[in-house]
Amino acid sequence: MVAAIGHGQREVYVSFLIVSTEALEAAASNVAGIGSVLNEAGAAAAVPTTAVLAAGADEVSAAIATLFSAHGQAYQALSAQAAAFHNQFVQALNVNAGSYAAAEATNAAQSILLDPLNGISQVLTGRPLIGNGANGAPGTGQSGGAGGWLIGDGGNGGSGQSGVSGGQGGNGGAAGLFGNGGLGGGGGSGSINNGGNGGQGGAGGLLYGTGGAGGAGGFGTANGESAATAAAPD
Repeated sequence: MVAAIGHGQREVYVSFLIVSTEALEAAASNVAGIGSVLNEAGAAAAVPTTAVLAAGADEVSAAIATLFSAHGQAYQALSAQAAAFHNQFVQALNVNAGSYAAAEATNAAQSILLDPLNGISQVLTGRPLIGNGANGAPGTGQSGGAGGWLIGDGGNGGSGQSGVSGGQGGNGGAAGLFGNGGLGGGGGSGSINNGGNGGQGGAGGLLYGTGGAGGAGGFGTANGESAATAAAPD
């Protein structure tokens, strides 16, 4: 993802998290099994460690037995707290697995309804009803795709090709009724001649949205010109 900073641009890298419902459920089952084994071991050790008998009738033996019994009782108290935390952790895993499963089911239901409509709109008009436009490929100067007619951001323009002369950056895609225009692609660098000009930012949504920032000019004997940010519709 590219964010505009002043007249230039800088790249911001975003990490994506992929969650598998099956993996969460398997992890919850494995963690629950570990807890069962620990609970059984703690229960088996409870009696011999919390009620230690004195080796003899003297005071020293009684004091040692009391000391070990106290340590055993403290361990059982900590073990009970750990078991409670463990149960909460297992419950959290199960709840999250259920939440992700419900979200996947909802997304699947929405796709069943929306995909045919988007497909028809894409064939007839070249853009979907709802959805973001595709980004232009880097190094090609490809323009970003237009966002959905109703809702969707325009795709970002691809950066210009580098070479003897820098190629122009792709233009950002326009939004529909609601959405933001795509960012213009940066101009390519020229090794001998001029750098390429930056691509124009895409227009913002007709009803709501901001225009995309223009791409930065590429480096060269003479740097390319940075494109202006697209104005939001009145």
